[in-house]
Amino acid sequence: MKKNKFIDFVNANFNIIALVFLILIFFNTCGDSSKLTNKKVDKLNGKIDSLKMDVISFRTTSVTKKDLQIEGLKSEKRMIQSTDRKMMDVNRQSEIDHEIESLQK
Repeated sequence: MKKNKFIDFVNANFNIIALVFLILIFFNTCGDSSKLTNKKVDKLNGKIDSLKMDVISFRTTSVTKKDLQIEGLKSEKRMIQSTDRKMMDVNRQSEIDHEIESLQK
């Protein structure tokens, strides 16, 4: 009997119940978005600050020809490792390792 009374109540007042839920959901989402926006703004400000520091440190550092050669050899080694391994490629990797060691000394 209790189930029938509840079902009858819901059927009779469905429009009002749906409207109340929609209003509650609307106000709930309105309050959350401002909090999320503030968090996003703070996160973006942090990223901007870190980028400013990267630019400052980039201006103070100088890249030499030796550094470029080392990074080029490292990227070549990564490329070889990402492809199919053949005996030629393994030999080239060991040559790259020796070249990097000699450039770093």
